[in-house]
Amino acid sequence: MRKALITSFALAAALLVAATASGGSTASSAAAGIPGCNKATLNLLVPGTLTIGADNPAYPPWFGGDEKTKPWKISDPYSGKGYEAAVAYAVARQLGFTKADVKWTPLPYTNSYTPGKKPFDVYLTQVSYKPERAKRATFSHSYYFLNQAVVGRKGTPIAKVKTVAALKDFKLGAPLGTTAYDYIVNYIKPSAKPAVFDTLDQGVKALKNGQIDGLLVDLPTAFYVTAVQVPDGVIVGKLPTKGTKERFGMVLAKGNPLVTCVNRAIDRLWANGTIAQLQKTWLAKAGAPDLS
Repeated sequence: MRKALITSFALAAALLVAATASGGSTASSAAAGIPGCNKATLNLLVPGTLTIGADNPAYPPWFGGDEKTKPWKISDPYSGKGYEAAVAYAVARQLGFTKADVKWTPLPYTNSYTPGKKPFDVYLTQVSYKPERAKRATFSHSYYFLNQAVVGRKGTPIAKVKTVAALKDFKLGAPLGTTAYDYIVNYIKPSAKPAVFDTLDQGVKALKNGQIDGLLVDLPTAFYVTAVQVPDGVIVGKLPTKGTKERFGMVLAKGNPLVTCVNRAIDRLWANGTIAQLQKTWLAKAGAPDLS
C-alpha cells in the first residue's frame, strides 16, 4: 500500500497539468469573476494581491512541489500542487486573480485564528471550524469534510485494534490545537494522559521512537505519514464522526467582508465539480478500516 500511495502522489502532479482548478486550459488564467466581487474593490491587505497564509513546513498531500521559493520547506505552495494549494488558486481564479497576483506568507497553524490583525487575507492549513475559534476569527464555508484516523506501527498491539473502546488502553498523541487531540480527550478518553506535540513532525518522531502507541491525525495526513514518514506505519483505522461533521475552512480576520466573496467562490467550486476533481487528484484514497 505504501508503494501505491507514493506512486499516486507522483501521478497527481502529472494529472494537474491536464486538470486545472477552474476547469480551464491554463493554470494562470483568470475566471470570468463572481458578481459583486470585483477584485479592485475587495478588502485586501495589498490592493490587487491575494495574500494567502499557510503553515511552514507545508506537507503533502495538502501542499506539493519541490521547495524552490524561500522560506518554504518540504513543499512550495507557489507550485499550486497539493489539495489546499490547488483549492487556494481555484478560489483566487474565481475572484479574478491570476497566479501572479497571489502571494503566500508563512504563519504557524495556531496563530491563524488568534484575535487581532492578520498578515494574510485568507489562511488554510487544515484549520477545522470550531465555535470558539469562530469567536476570534472568521471562517469560510467548508472546502473539505474529514474523519480522524489512528496511525500505529506494524507488529505492535495497537495495530490489531478494531474498536474505539479498545484504544483506551494505549498511549495516544496528537498535534497541539487540533481536533484530533480534542477527539482523544472527549471521545476516546484513554487511561493514560495523551501526549501533545507542537508540530506533526514531533508526533511522528514520538511514534517512531515508541514514546506513543498511536498518533491521531486527519485521514489524508495519515496516508502521507504511513507512506512517507514512518516506514513501518499502518493506519489502525478511521474514527467515526462524533458531533458535527468536522470541516476545514479558510480563515480570515474577524469580520472581514472578504469572506462573502470567498464563500461564493467556494460554493461555485463545489457546484461545478472542481472540488470533487481536486480531491480525486490530490487526496487519493487507499484502504483504511473503520473503527466501530
